[in-house]
Amino acid sequence: VRELETPPLFCFVRLTIERLTQVAGQVKMASFKLPDLPYPYEALEPYIDKETMNLHHKNHHNTYVTKLNAAVSGSDLASATLMEVQNIAFKKGGAIRNHGGGHYNHAFFWTIMCAPDKSGEPSPALAEAITASFGSIDAMKKEFTDKAVGLFGSGFCWLCMDKSGKLVVIPTSNQDNPLMDGLIEGGPAVPVLGLDVWEHAYYLKYQSRRPEYVAAWWNVVNWPRVSEYFEKHAKNGEPVPLPN
Repeated sequence: VRELETPPLFCFVRLTIERLTQVAGQVKMASFKLPDLPYPYEALEPYIDKETMNLHHKNHHNTYVTKLNAAVSGSDLASATLMEVQNIAFKKGGAIRNHGGGHYNHAFFWTIMCAPDKSGEPSPALAEAITASFGSIDAMKKEFTDKAVGLFGSGFCWLCMDKSGKLVVIPTSNQDNPLMDGLIEGGPAVPVLGLDVWEHAYYLKYQSRRPEYVAAWWNVVNWPRVSEYFEKHAKNGEPVPLPN
């Protein structure tokens, strides 16, 4: 019985598929993911509404993750940690800065909020550091509030530990953050608290009333978590580790 020969076109297609499979295995695929919220979307009511949290998390944050993955796919940054992306984001600029910062900033932001009845107070260690740096907790809140409300356009406001070991309030534009090397004079600072003052964070409930939003937000600050970030990470000069 004569063996049937495989037509040349079929051979070409088979070899092409095999080659594409090999190439796909060699391409570095990005692995940044949208984290789950550590509480239900309605948990921050009445200060931050369920609909805002839903849109903010599923739409806005998810867009940053999707576009960051697209920006780093196939490059060495595809296997980088989220923290490593922050280190080079300012120098890289463009999509890495915008979407890498956007992913980190939002992932951090979710963790430092909680239901109002769980907000608590700063730990003794954090309260002492705040008083040493600002004079009192109320004085820190006033400076933070003033800078958050006064930030032109969109951005975030942060309570950070700087290189000298002092707590400072730093506002940043757009999706920048104090961890980005080269952004802040004196070097990167470690955030322990951060507030999103982009309009999408509050517009459905507060419209253009940013001062009202900022005042309400203090009611959902997760002080036990902020204290943990200060004591376990910032005091040691280490950024808060967040999953990709």
